[in-house]
Amino acid sequence: MATANTPAFNKVLYAPLAEIDPEVQNIIDKETWRQYSGLELIASENLTSRAAIEANGSILTNKYSEGLPSARYYGGNEYIDELENLCRKRALQAFNLDPEKWGVNVQPYSGSTANFAALTALIQPQDRLMGLGLPDGGHLTHGYYTAKKKMTASSIYFQSFPYALDPSTQLIDYVGLAQQAKIFKPRLIICGASAYPRDWDYAAIKAVCEKEGAYLMADIAHTSGLVAAQQLNNPFDYCDVVTTTTHKTLRGPRAGLIFFRKDGNNQDLEKRVNEAVFPACQGGPHNNTIAAVATALLQVSQPEFKEYARQVISNARTLASSLLEHGYKLQTGGTDNHLVLWDLRPLGLTGSKVEKVCDLLGITINKNAVSGDASAQTPGGIRLGTSALTSRNMTEDATKEVAGFLHRAIQLSLLLQKEAGSKMLKDFIRVATTESEGKTGAQLVKELRKDVAQFARQWPLPGADIATIQRPAGIEEEF
Repeated sequence: MATANTPAFNKVLYAPLAEIDPEVQNIIDKETWRQYSGLELIASENLTSRAAIEANGSILTNKYSEGLPSARYYGGNEYIDELENLCRKRALQAFNLDPEKWGVNVQPYSGSTANFAALTALIQPQDRLMGLGLPDGGHLTHGYYTAKKKMTASSIYFQSFPYALDPSTQLIDYVGLAQQAKIFKPRLIICGASAYPRDWDYAAIKAVCEKEGAYLMADIAHTSGLVAAQQLNNPFDYCDVVTTTTHKTLRGPRAGLIFFRKDGNNQDLEKRVNEAVFPACQGGPHNNTIAAVATALLQVSQPEFKEYARQVISNARTLASSLLEHGYKLQTGGTDNHLVLWDLRPLGLTGSKVEKVCDLLGITINKNAVSGDASAQTPGGIRLGTSALTSRNMTEDATKEVAGFLHRAIQLSLLLQKEAGSKMLKDFIRVATTESEGKTGAQLVKELRKDVAQFARQWPLPGADIATIQRPAGIEEEF
């Protein structure tokens, strides 16, 4: 609170956001209302806790702390050191790791920066790496490129070659991977994906790495919460380095972690990883975010989190089985984790159109490539995830209702495509948003949006007080 002696130029420092910047406050309020009134089904999203939000918005944002605990480039870091050491300890505990064998860097700003720092630590520029191809469910940072362009730093600064799925099973082709590695001779193989609904055979890839003299790195950004809860195979039994984000199934703030082995032939990895993070790839850590990560990791270590992880998987399997009952095609025919990959090509729909109509309905999803797509830029499917639904207390029965909304959305998309009279996205959007004589699509969009909102508002939203939440200015109630 400002005092009587506070000069005019500092009074702004003590005013609440709603008073000093109502425009930003209104945007936050509108986003809160959107999350409360809709269904978050993007597999890379979750809803973090009130405690993590409080830590992330704390006074820790003021402090600069380049370096590591007890080795900073600035003074005044005694409590920042305490915080970072606590976060590192909790990260190892969350994944049941022996601190004599594993270490962790908790400073990466995101999963992508964590991955590039890991590559910087493990291999040299123009060394060779292999990762799952993006159209088969891999990630941009695993070496993706097209015939015309190297898309990310992982393909610009390193030579990369993708491995793929077996077209007959849509599972990782471990035999093909081994054959490719024998010829390509990678220095690093990356396992992990952003759109693969099944678990990984880490032992099979480790055998390839040992034969070819390659490091093995797992990017478990999507599944780390399920791994920590011991619901999926454990990459730490086989990998040299493991990276993850903290905001997906770990249910924390937006950040990244890099775990590295310290035993055997990897005793220099700690120094290499730490120096790759700072000063090689980024500057001072975001201490407010590290505090929120520490809080989230404390939650991950509790028995209740294991129950949450089990429910996420059960909800994903319920969603998959419900969609299959409607006759839809899913990649691999189901799921082992938190996500479902829905192949829309048999319906004659694109992922872009279904994503757009679901946005209009208050159902947040994302278009995604499916196995056999010619390009990741023109995806033939959508990716669905159940982490956020589960964080709003939804279980199997509610998930079945969500599947029903998705079924209605698909049938509505088919009608809109017919009414559009073309396959152009702009015509599809026009008939979905503009009522006209003889066409019912736009009205059906409004009706389904109402049903979705009424269903969604039955459930709590972490970080928001639904007892006092009000529709903010700038959002017109459609019903």
